[in-house]
Amino acid sequence: MTGGLRRFRTPVQRTAPGERCELCAEPIGTEHGHVIDLESRAIMCTCRGCYLLFTHRGAGGKRHRAVPQRFRHAPRFGPGTALWESTGIPVKTAFLFRNSVQDRTVAFYPSPAGATESLLPLGTWDELLAETPGFADVAEDVEALLLNKLDLGFECFLVPIDVCYELVGIVRTTWRGFDGGTEAHEAIDGFFANLRDRSEVVADG
Repeated sequence: MTGGLRRFRTPVQRTAPGERCELCAEPIGTEHGHVIDLESRAIMCTCRGCYLLFTHRGAGGKRHRAVPQRFRHAPRFGPGTALWESTGIPVKTAFLFRNSVQDRTVAFYPSPAGATESLLPLGTWDELLAETPGFADVAEDVEALLLNKLDLGFECFLVPIDVCYELVGIVRTTWRGFDGGTEAHEAIDGFFANLRDRSEVVADG
């Protein structure tokens, strides 16, 4: 777990043109795919060829998986309230994913120090998926459910896991003082606005 948390504390950065695939050293541009090492939780920037190599489960000796690019959004997500009450998450956002190496569901919330893990009650993951059929096919390890608390309740997104790393990086690098400050809040609001724009809307329940 320690190695995984180190990755959460490191903001994901887009590779500038002229840099190289972390698997084969081929040149890659700004727009490129990501592959995750399931054991270390490290996310690697890859060329198209290497990305496609790991799109099928079991490829790469079962250690590496390509991160898909699916975005779905449930604008109203009732189970969020019960989750926050049962876990005591102290902030407005958290993400959950199924870790196949550890054979359990894990939850993290972003903080100025990086990502902080929150322990989940048994059955939480199954209950969340049962409430929203549009999220039932979320892929373990490489996709997550990202919850965001609004004034009138919760919204939830199905997102690539690297998007969650991006949010952690935003909070870590922009948060100032006790309440975060204007820069952090504007950056977080912009992050979620962008997710809403690019996501397919699904109904809960």
